[in-house]
Amino acid sequence: MIVDTSLLDRARAGEQAAIALLLTHSRPELVRYAHRSCMIGDIDDAVQEAMLVVSRKVGTLRHPRAWSRWIFRIIRRACHRLARVTLRTDPWDDSVAEAYVLTKRDDELRLDVAGAIESLPARDREVVVLRDLEGLTIGEIAERLATTRSAVKGRLHRARELTREYLVGA
Repeated sequence: MIVDTSLLDRARAGEQAAIALLLTHSRPELVRYAHRSCMIGDIDDAVQEAMLVVSRKVGTLRHPRAWSRWIFRIIRRACHRLARVTLRTDPWDDSVAEAYVLTKRDDELRLDVAGAIESLPARDREVVVLRDLEGLTIGEIAERLATTRSAVKGRLHRARELTREYLVGA
């Protein structure tokens, strides 16, 4: 993202008109980034949060050349924070999973999910694959693994928690 250094200098000095113009100029890039990195329901909130942080902290930016890296770090942190809040308040709700799937590019998503599944302990990974990828019921999984339904539910819950932690950190 290219910005006029004189505009950035004026914004860093605290000139409100320059800050407003800088935010207006930067907003489309923030929205594009948020569409790639945030869950659908969090896009507007992440952009707004990032713009508030930028308006409050632009004076702390030491090197104008670091502008792009600085502003994208702010929007990335906003997306990650909102994702953690969403996942914490509504654990593994289908709408959260769908929102995550819809907002990540397909290739990135496949790599993220594959990495998350690969990182699981073998017993938990097996349950996730059978339930979420092959579509078996809890009863069918219990029968196939010669275990109880409670054990399957416990492993599935643990696996989803680990997967969620992995994906939020991705």
